[in-house]
Amino acid sequence: MILSLGDGRPRDVFYSAFSDTLRHLFTKMDREYSKAAEYYGFGCKGCSDNCCQTRFYHHTYLEYFFIHEGFTQLSSEKKDQIQHRTRDFLRMIAEADKPVRLMCPLNFDGLCGLYTYRPMICRLHGLPHELQKSDQNIIFGPGCGTFDKRCYDKLYYKLDRTPFYIEMATLENELKQAIGVDAKIKLTVAEMIASFH
Repeated sequence: MILSLGDGRPRDVFYSAFSDTLRHLFTKMDREYSKAAEYYGFGCKGCSDNCCQTRFYHHTYLEYFFIHEGFTQLSSEKKDQIQHRTRDFLRMIAEADKPVRLMCPLNFDGLCGLYTYRPMICRLHGLPHELQKSDQNIIFGPGCGTFDKRCYDKLYYKLDRTPFYIEMATLENELKQAIGVDAKIKLTVAEMIASFH
């Protein structure tokens, strides 16, 4: 792990106090996303523009520890396979002279190997949404390219990410206080996995 206490204990021992709340939050995200997807008649099955090839950055220790929790439950063989894929993934990124789209090392035959433990953006990506900023302005975000092709004629369904982001930020601040960390985090899933020991 990238985080440890002075006595060598990993800081994710404190994360367990937050895991149930995080799971509940992710369940709410999944439920609201599913409602919107059902309204649009939208699904990811058969999509040629796989979002698992998008280099998303994740910004919470909560998601880091959550992915680590899922990773520890895999078989040794699967862990080794993912670590090998991760090394290849990061090497190809480093050697590329321009941005490249590579499949996430957790993706096996089109499915996420840690689907239950996937980060927030992996749960919410793809559908049009809105976010209310602190200045009361509302930012509208588009759906993915596949959504635009399939659902261009549908009226907008309100998918408000604001309460999810607020709850995530509040929980993240509580966790950071518990583990004694002020620094921000910005990691891809591959970079997270590379740090697991």
